[in-house]
Amino acid sequence: MFRRGLCVIAAAVLLLGSAAACDKDSGAEKAGTSGTEAKAGTEAMTEEKKDESSVGQSAEKAEGKSREGEDPLAGADLSGSYKIDVILKTTSSEYWSYVVAGAKAFEKEHSNIKVDVKGASSETAYDEQQNIIETDLNAGTYDGYVIAPLQADLVKTLISGQKKPILAVDTNIDAPEVLSFVGTSNKTAAEEGGKAAVEAAKKAGWEKIEAISISGVQGDGTATDRLKGYQAGIESAGGTFLEAEIQYADAVADKAVTSMEAIMQNHPEGVAIICCNNDDMAIAAARAAKGNEAYKNTVFMGFDGIKSACDAILEGSETMSVAQEAYEMGYKSVAAAVANLNGKELPKFINSGYPSSPRTMRRRGWIL
Repeated sequence: MFRRGLCVIAAAVLLLGSAAACDKDSGAEKAGTSGTEAKAGTEAMTEEKKDESSVGQSAEKAEGKSREGEDPLAGADLSGSYKIDVILKTTSSEYWSYVVAGAKAFEKEHSNIKVDVKGASSETAYDEQQNIIETDLNAGTYDGYVIAPLQADLVKTLISGQKKPILAVDTNIDAPEVLSFVGTSNKTAAEEGGKAAVEAAKKAGWEKIEAISISGVQGDGTATDRLKGYQAGIESAGGTFLEAEIQYADAVADKAVTSMEAIMQNHPEGVAIICCNNDDMAIAAARAAKGNEAYKNTVFMGFDGIKSACDAILEGSETMSVAQEAYEMGYKSVAAAVANLNGKELPKFINSGYPSSPRTMRRRGWIL
């Protein structure tokens, strides 16, 4: 089947992500791997063994010094007794549950560290997150902070003048108070995803390769970087990115359905590529288009590589996902805060890792 086959294609092609990220634990659960997933992981491993160095170098050039295989926290002092505050965009989605799991895993492994994790009720609950940040900064009970901002410019103002360690996770905050950004080079990852989507569309028989993006929250730094990456990748591979038709769906599935319905109404002839800000939206868009003959070979691409996306890829709805290490974001951001409290200087960018690298796949038990 077209999309089932692309599970393996995505694993072998995407620079910063692959269907090999279809891990049955994804950092939050522990379970086995199906034969199809194991095949995807093995093929990704074969490719990544050849290119692991170049993968790290691409992200290094894009964002900073840290890269896969060069852990900036190696040998760091993680002793002491500290309380770390982790404030996320939300805790009400599968992706963010992996970030939570990573942060709490660090706490479990280091009994001297207390980690509080909280988040807004949704990725548009701006006032909610603002209140959480203001309350926690004023409380004076935390030794360090990890923040995934809903509105980076607002958070920049809120943390102005703070002296305690502050790290950004998932989405960067351009402020001198922020010691390091722990996450993915979103633009680079999305660009490679865009290139792969064009190739997949060609294989699916599309001659006119146009792409429409169903994006997240308008103005959000991460969503913007992914949009720029998708556009660059699609256009460099010979496709056409319909910039004027970007749909903003606030990073939630229900709104992605509405966006997809609008796309189908405006393009009854079909569109080759629908590239989404996250997997939840890609899955929702694919389901909204199910039964529409003009969209039966459309490439639906998500971002994150969460378990439900992998299930959707294997069942033939979502086509591919640009995967990232949400669990490692949570774990490494807390570790970095503790390391800094113990005197370690941090790089401006800490790479959260690539799910499809051999090192990560061995750790997760996908390969021996």
